Order: sequence, then C-alpha cells, then structure tokens
Amino acid sequence: MPDNKPRGRQRNVTGSGSGAYKKGSGLGSGPVGNAGTHSGGSHPASHPGGSGPNYSNNRPPSSGPSRAVKRGGGGIGIIVVILILYFMFRGGGSDDSSYYDDSSYTEPQQTQNTTSLDDLMGGSSSGSSSASSLISSLVSGSYGDMGIYTDSVYTTEPEMVAPTASAASSGPSLDTSVSSGARDKRTVIKGDGSDMVTVMVYLCGTDLESKNGMASNDLAEMAKGRLSDNMNIIVYTGGCRAWKTQGISNKANQIYLISNGGMKRLVDDDGSKPMTDPATLSAFIRYCAKNFPANRNELIFWDHGGGSVSGYGYDEKMRDGDTMDLSEIDKALNDGGVDFDFIGFDACLMATAENAIMLNRHADYMIASEETEPGIGWYYTNWVTKLAQDPSMPTIEVGRNIIDDFTYACSSQARGQKTTLSIVDLAEFSDTVPDKLAAFSTSVSDMISHDEYRKVADARQASKEFGQQSGIDQVDLIDLAMRINTTEGRELADAVRASVKYSRSSSNINHANGLAMYFPCHQRRLVRQATSTFDKIGMDKSYITCINDAASMQTAGNVAAGSGYDLFSSLAGTSSSGYSYGGGSSDMIGALLGSFLSARSVPGDAALDQSNTGYYDEKSFSDDYAAEYIALNMFDASALRWKDAPGGEKRISIAHDQWDLIEGVDLNMFLDDGSGYIDLGLDNVYEYDGDDMIADMSGAWLGLNGQIMPYYHLDTEEDGDSYTITGYAPILLNGVRSKLLIVFDDENPNGYVAGAVTDYDHADSDPSQAVAKSTIGLNVGDKIQFVCDYYDYDLKYDDSYLFGEEITVTEDLTVSDLTIDDATLLIAYRFTDIYDHEYWTPMVFVD
Repeated sequence: MPDNKPRGRQRNVTGSGSGAYKKGSGLGSGPVGNAGTHSGGSHPASHPGGSGPNYSNNRPPSSGPSRAVKRGGGGIGIIVVILILYFMFRGGGSDDSSYYDDSSYTEPQQTQNTTSLDDLMGGSSSGSSSASSLISSLVSGSYGDMGIYTDSVYTTEPEMVAPTASAASSGPSLDTSVSSGARDKRTVIKGDGSDMVTVMVYLCGTDLESKNGMASNDLAEMAKGRLSDNMNIIVYTGGCRAWKTQGISNKANQIYLISNGGMKRLVDDDGSKPMTDPATLSAFIRYCAKNFPANRNELIFWDHGGGSVSGYGYDEKMRDGDTMDLSEIDKALNDGGVDFDFIGFDACLMATAENAIMLNRHADYMIASEETEPGIGWYYTNWVTKLAQDPSMPTIEVGRNIIDDFTYACSSQARGQKTTLSIVDLAEFSDTVPDKLAAFSTSVSDMISHDEYRKVADARQASKEFGQQSGIDQVDLIDLAMRINTTEGRELADAVRASVKYSRSSSNINHANGLAMYFPCHQRRLVRQATSTFDKIGMDKSYITCINDAASMQTAGNVAAGSGYDLFSSLAGTSSSGYSYGGGSSDMIGALLGSFLSARSVPGDAALDQSNTGYYDEKSFSDDYAAEYIALNMFDASALRWKDAPGGEKRISIAHDQWDLIEGVDLNMFLDDGSGYIDLGLDNVYEYDGDDMIADMSGAWLGLNGQIMPYYHLDTEEDGDSYTITGYAPILLNGVRSKLLIVFDDENPNGYVAGAVTDYDHADSDPSQAVAKSTIGLNVGDKIQFVCDYYDYDLKYDDSYLFGEEITVTEDLTVSDLTIDDATLLIAYRFTDIYDHEYWTPMVFVD
C-alpha cells in the first residue's frame, strides 16, 4: 500500500446477490446510516452520505447495551440462587418503574429484619418449608420441568473460569516496581491475613439488566464466590426498570450483602434516587464505611461508561440521559470520605489519563478498560474467592487476577471480541506522568503553531482509537505520544508505561497499552464540555490549551474549505458546473475565519454554534497564522473530477503531495429503485495506479450469505502489513435495532462477522450518553433483518425501511462481495482531509 495514501479493502466477488430492495412501511426510527465517526464534514447531517443524526445534547451517542447472554439449558447453580432470592424477596421484582421526585437526600437506613440464607435452607423455624424442599429437589437434580425462570439469563450457569498456569504465564509480567518519588499508599495492608476488605459495588442495572439480565449474571458470579469473615461485598442496586432477579426492586434503590451462595437485603428502600447523582454514590460509600469498616476498601462502578468526556452511568429510570462526569465522580468520592485501595470500572472506556489524574486523590490503583467491554464484562467468582482467602493479597495481584479472569473469560465465551483491561498505580502515575503530560501538551501546541499541524493530524489519525462507533475521540496515550515522536512524547510514553503495572488485550487489538487520553478529531462540539470538566478536576492548563489548539486548527480548516461539493446536487445531476469549495489565499481564508467568528457557523457542521465553539477563542495561535498555514496546506478539491480511461475505468488524478493531506477515502453507493434512492452505505474500496485513484465500477456490494446488505466503514488500523478494517451493517437483531460488526484483517481479508451491538433509537432523544458494554454474541437461530435509509427524488430523507429478506443465523455466516444485477446504481467517493473535512466527487452511474 502506498505510504501516503489510505488503504483500500480488496473485493472478494463470489457471485450475484439477492434482496437489494426496501420493503414494508417506514420504521420511523431515524437514519441508520453513519459515515463513521466523522461529524465535521462538509455535507449536511441529513444527506445520503449518512453522517448520522443530530443529537439534542452534548454527549456522544451510545453503542448500545450488549453483554453476551448465554442461551440454552444447563447447570442448576444459578437457578438455586434465583429461587432463593425469590423466596427471600417475593414480589419485589414486579414493581413498576417510578422516577426521581427530586426530594431532599437522606442517608440509607439499615433494614432491621433481614432474611438470611440459613433461614431459607432450614436453619430457622421461620424458614419456608416449601422453599427448602424446592431447593433440595433442585440440588438433587429432580427439578423436572417446572416452568420457572426460563429466561435465558437464568437457564445457564456462569462457568467457573480458571486460567491455566500456561495461559497466565503467556501474558505480560507483573510490574512490582514503584518510582522513588511516588507518594505512600493510603491503604496500609497489614500483610498477616488479618486485613478486613469491603468491596463496594455501585450497580446501576439500566437496560443492560432490563433487556439482557447482565447485572443478574454478575450477581450470581459474586454469590458463587467462596467468601470469608474478612471480606464483605456490598451492592447498591438501582437505575433499572425491570430487574431479572426476582426481589430486587424496580421502584426503590436497595443495598445487599453478598453471602456465600446468595444475597441478603440490608436496605429495603433507599428511595428512587438517580444513580448518576453524586449524592447517591457518596451516601452509599458512607453507609459502607459506617456499617462495614475495613482497612481495605474497594469500589467498583458497574454500568455504561463514556470515557473522559461523558464519564460514568446511565440511569434507565430517569429519562434525562444524564451521566456522572469526572468532576461529579470527584465530588462524590470527596463527599464519601473514604480512601480506596482500588477503584475499578466494569464499564467501557474509563482507562484514561484524565480519570487517573482525578482518581489519584481517592485511590491507590485504578482498574479499567481502554476499549468498550465485551458484553460478559468482568468475571467475579475467581478473584473474589482468592481475595477472601487471602485478604492481605497485594493489590496489583488482585488486579492481575481480575484482568486475567476477564481476558480468559472473554477469549472463551466472547471469541473475536475486542478486550482491554489494565491496572494503573496512581501513586506512581501522580509522581511521574502529570509533568510529562504538561510538557508533551506544550510541545504539541508548539507544533501546531509552528507549521507542524499536519504531523500532529497524521499521528492522531494513525493512533489506536477506542469507541470509534460513538466518536468519543479517545486514543491510546502511548501510541499517540510515540507517533508524535518528540523527546517530550517519548518521555511521556516511558512514564505512562511504567505506571501501568499490568495490562492485557485480545490478539485482535494492536497498540493498546493500558491508558487512553482524549484528543479531539471527530466531535468538536464536545470540546468545550471536555475542557470545562478537565478544568474542574485540575488538569494542567497546557493540556487544555493543546486540546483547544488542535480543535481550533481543525475548525479553521473546515471553515476555509467552505460548503464543499454538494452530494445532493450530484444525485440531482446539477453539479457539472463546478465546485463550491472555499480556500484560496490567506487573505481569503482570513476573511472566512472572520465570518466564522461573527456567526459561529461552520459550513456543513450544524452541530457547531455559539454555545460550543468557545474553544476557538482560547487557542494559542492567531487567526492570521491559521490562515497562512491553511493556505499552504489545503487539499485542492478541483482535482476531484472523473477522467475516463480505457476499459470503462473512471480515475481521479491527485498530485503526490496532495495525497499527504488526505486521511481517508470511501465509496458511497446508491440504488435508484424508481421512486428514490436506497443508501447502500460507505466502503473503502478502490485501487491505485501511481497517484491516480481508480473507482470501483464492478457494481458489487457487500453481502451476507448471498443477501446484499447496507454497510458503513468505520475505521482502518494499520501496522506495516498488518491491518484491521471495521464496519457495520444496520440491522434488527431479533427485532431490536442493532449494528452487525464486520471485520477484515490481514488474516481474514474476505471478512467475518464479529458480533453485534445494540443501537439506541436516536428518535428517542438518544437516551444513553455513555457507551454500553460492547458486543453481543450471535446465536444459532437469531434473526437478522437488514435496514436501509431511503431518500426521495427531492433529496430528502424519507425514512428507514427493512431491506431484503430476513436471515436466520446458522453456524456459518459468510461475508463476501456480490454483484447487484439489473439495477440502477450510482456512486461517489468521499475524501477526508487532515482537518477532518469531507469532500465528495461527482456522482457517476455504474454500467
């Protein structure tokens, strides 16, 4: 692949495809098409290129709830736990949802009369004889077909995962060193086995539980642990409209103690308080500290995660889509008044430098994931058992156990899904990283303001990015620093690498080194929100300036490019007269920037306005400098004209140095069905002949098991000859709006289905602002129905429709390219430059 050109996917045409048509009535669910994570492009958000829906708030969209749910029969262990809970708490699970009344906050109060597991097993005269006999029959295997708890969440027992010695030894070594200047750990471990451990699990069940029972699965894993008198696991439940575990209330937040084999309710009604309210978390922490004092306190956040900008959590009952951002987590931990041994996130995308800087004030270690978590999340049984048996176990060993169990469980139960998890020594991190991060930030700002923005943009584009589907703009910190390749970058990478004591990732992830950072690229509308949060948690001013500088140069580049080539005009056949791109001299660009400062409007990016572009006022360089730089480093869109070549080829010739300004190229295909246009999506399919790009005129599109499917390219990762290309097909999976993930890599160049993620209905105001635990595993018998966006001849989005015929999942799902016969097809190419600006070629018909 040419070094200064984007990588194209190779076609694998296997024959003719079927089902290239829409059917039925419009779904009324909003557009399903998405041009990837880009939002700063030159085309309007509603055009057929599919930049996705607009959102009414300033948080990234969610990738949907998605822990892999096991289906099918099997063990009885979890059925016993659930039946125990049923007889303990009969009736609680049927409560209707209620919503926060914003009344004054009260501390959780201990419930005086609780029912113990011993009572249920016949150890008390008040125990239920029916419960005891039923449990006995279950344990003996004589339960028969009772028709109780047949939901898939309960019909399979979580497997006991025990990584073998060889599996553990094949991972990285545990770094036990600590920098000489690191602060003392606030948690003092006695080391003689007499330590007391309290594990606080802040479990916001949300739709992860109400739809798929993911929280119930993890509660069962905790209950299976062999605990001791030296360890208590306290769980705070809430934020869910329908718990799968009978007895956990949908109306009121509650507190439970995990006992060996079951749960004991401690607080029956703590009100219907938002789980994303810092006061709810801090009150829970104080409750645990008062009622379960310990010298080792651990805190686990369980729910959605949104990284450094959005933070933690989505309370399904509150309907406002609010999250607990890093400054609010900081407040909750301050008010809780407890120094933690470790704080962990069984949630997506929370292993970030910004989070680590904030958590250092409250904990000695952070355990979190850079990437979205596979649906099964952490596996609890093993590590809680080991810690209970040895309450003096060093914290980094506890972290290693959590990480190894998580990695092993995902590799066996969620094959092909991406995983990362790491433990960071916050004491060492706070000693070595902040100063290096400040120096690195200053150096990047200097590069941007001294004619090296392109180098920064190339490094950002090439760096390992996480949560691409949601556009949260987080990249691996070490990878970015090393690609910038300055002295400051290398020193920062060394410091971060030393503070990450143990990190593991799946084999299908490259350049995940344990800690990410926010660096804007695709969602500039979030920059102001991000810097406000970072300022509140005490991030260095140089880091905030660096963010503002990167976003500002991007914005200036988009303003200078103008409105861009109008794809609608291309479809309508009215674009032959030429282009409407801006650009030109520095004086002309300066005038455009002046107009932007007055109107705060960026052509083609309706998400930017007066309310969220304040970052541009805080950049470190002048408008004159920006105009001069952009004039010398701007893509010449006049080159985007088709040239006919022998054999019916269509080519676009671009000067060699102009290719240096292009970060991505994608093919957009439409099918004219006689009434309008079906958007088939975006795919990185093309070839090169020197500096000419050759259009794909094969009339083929991606399909599954012979059925054509709409498909949208998301991301391409490259490392020499190694590459991974990821995209998705919009679908209904068993009737639920989802994205079918398709992956191509150097080992599987023809592609494979990597799973699915539930896609929230954006017409419902994008309810979750955090990102859900990631991929759903497909099961034999699942139903896949593709969905497409449709545009009328007036070039207006009409609706989204069912596309083609339904597919029933079998053991073999085959991805291949398929020709679309006897159809009118139109194509255009989208070029994305170093400012994340999008340009479109004229539309051409495929013969």
